[in-house]
Amino acid sequence: MEKKGVAVVFMLFLLVMAGISLWKISTAPQDSSELGAAFAYGSKIGVIEINGVISGDSDFSIVNTGMATSGSIMEALRTASQRQDIKAVVLRINSPGGTSTSAQEIGIEISKLHDTGKPIITSMGDICASGGYWLASGSDYIMANGTTLTGSIGVIMEFSNLEELFNKLGIKPEVIKSGAFKDMGSSSRPITEQERIMFDAMIADTYQQFLDHVAVGRQGKIEMEQLKAIADGRVLTGRQAQQNGLVDGIGNYYDALNKARELANLPENTPVEVINANGFWKNFNFRAQGLFDQVFNTQNLLNIKY
Repeated sequence: MEKKGVAVVFMLFLLVMAGISLWKISTAPQDSSELGAAFAYGSKIGVIEINGVISGDSDFSIVNTGMATSGSIMEALRTASQRQDIKAVVLRINSPGGTSTSAQEIGIEISKLHDTGKPIITSMGDICASGGYWLASGSDYIMANGTTLTGSIGVIMEFSNLEELFNKLGIKPEVIKSGAFKDMGSSSRPITEQERIMFDAMIADTYQQFLDHVAVGRQGKIEMEQLKAIADGRVLTGRQAQQNGLVDGIGNYYDALNKARELANLPENTPVEVINANGFWKNFNFRAQGLFDQVFNTQNLLNIKY
């Protein structure tokens, strides 16, 4: 009898999660007429949603919300590149950033998509900052809302020194390592001066890569010296970003779709398809490795973040 009860509860849980998935798809920012036409033959505008913290693929969640995983986004970008019916792409970004490597991985696929000649337009939501802006800067045109939080061009690496806490709790970590720097960033001791020099060099190199990427993406719209003046980690509103050359226009999602039609010479009734709208089974992603990483924090060691 107890087994039957567990089975019933599990089935109810599945139904609830399926309902949430359907609700997410039904509330995606697109016209119902466009959704109905999305699978018709002919020209379309492809929309790729980038929502949440940009990360690698080894995250654990029952419903994959709050994370923009590089693998799924790269897959969507490759799909947009290969499909002949997709004539323009809108990146709908609502992200505060994430790990530098994940942003770079996605950025490479945006560059490949750009090489196909298909216009790429970014539509910024509430926030498109740091790594989110890294992705946006690869677009042909960036559309932000006036109050969108954007910019935050910079790099950060954080450590916690828990040595005093360990001492109070009577915890004494024992480390056996093959080289002097193998435990760099350990929470059981302070960073040495040599390690700090190395970390500073890593941050400086990653920061320069960020600057170079934005300078190439915004070529002719902002000079390097102008970029450096505001690339100190500060957050800007969409309107301030436009005034400083980081954003091209002020408008919402539908304005970005209109800009995509304009740049691709498409008629007003060109349908829209959200390429990476996830269904229930894609959202329902128990992953043992991801759970292991969350519990033991293995994937967060020495992550450099945009």
